[in-house]
Amino acid sequence: MKKKANKSVEQPEPFTPGVTKSMVRQHAYEMYRDKLPDHPLTLEDWVLAEKDLVATLDADNMPK
Repeated sequence: MKKKANKSVEQPEPFTPGVTKSMVRQHAYEMYRDKLPDHPLTLEDWVLAEKDLVATLDADNMPK
């Protein structure tokens, strides 16, 4: 059985225009507060946090 290595990485640059590293970092810490500080964030965690942040910002700006 293969095990996935949980390798921590530095926070990557955001790929979404208009989104800053600090915005993604804050959102990631809110999403993964139960995981931190025992387990550092992986690249997948950072990408999911950015995608979730962008989806949240888009949902907030939708006309009602």
